[in-house]
Amino acid sequence: MRFASLLFCLILTPAAAEAPPGLDELRRAGAIIQTFSGPSIRVLCWNIERGQRFDGVAAALAAHPADLLLLQEVDWNARRSGNRDLAAEFARRLGLESAFAAEFLELGQRVGGNPAFHGQATLSRLPVSRARFLRHREQHGSWRPKTWLPNWAIFQPREGGRLALITEHQTPAGLLVAYNLHLESRGPESLRLAQMREVLDDIRHYPPKTTILIAGDLNTKKADSPVLQAPRDAGFAAVLGGQITTKRGQPLDWIFVRGPWNPSDGRIHSEIRAADHYPLTVTLTPRDPATRGTPPRPN
Repeated sequence: MRFASLLFCLILTPAAAEAPPGLDELRRAGAIIQTFSGPSIRVLCWNIERGQRFDGVAAALAAHPADLLLLQEVDWNARRSGNRDLAAEFARRLGLESAFAAEFLELGQRVGGNPAFHGQATLSRLPVSRARFLRHREQHGSWRPKTWLPNWAIFQPREGGRLALITEHQTPAGLLVAYNLHLESRGPESLRLAQMREVLDDIRHYPPKTTILIAGDLNTKKADSPVLQAPRDAGFAAVLGGQITTKRGQPLDWIFVRGPWNPSDGRIHSEIRAADHYPLTVTLTPRDPATRGTPPRPN
């Protein structure tokens, strides 16, 4: 009887209906120590599994230096990852600047009254002239606040939704726009396809000759997924992907590019075990020899 009364009271206790604070903020940190000299750009893409093995992730990033790093599952002040601001800490250690956008408010990871967040971070040796994020319109229902239940982690461990973190950079070959993605892991492939189409719709706002990079954990289970065909139909080439990129043997992580760049030295680093995904690295070199000795224009 006591349990029934308690449950009845809990159900009647409303959860906060407003958007969680901090989910609309984009955090910038770090400073570039060694200026990008080009002409080639080394790209790294990695789902770091919340950075729970912080020392291992930090060591791997230092051992495989890159000019542009697109990281997924990045914690901010979460208990499980040592209450660190991971994006800022990695940027400080590597001498890069960073942009972080929060997918979720992690209700079970806060300490005291301080919130904890989880999202994507892009770190760069190329100055970031602009950073923003696109919150997907299409989301899985699991992340919507359950207003009929208390705002406790036992009932709703996180609130928020998937997004694309977008950064703009000047390169020897002109403007490069990087889309850092973490498509939904739950639900049907049609949901991930809808999210990818939102990204491609956003890309149409840029001039046609703009270099666009799409990279991240796309959560695609098959290499022939329509999620992967959509960017190909929009003129993108898959410069890395299709191979096993996780410890569970799944091909989830991809790098696509559209623009005047030649990819080389692409690799999936399955020897790195600091997360449940493996890092992907690739080098992009301008096709036009005239731009190879030209430094990036100042912002």
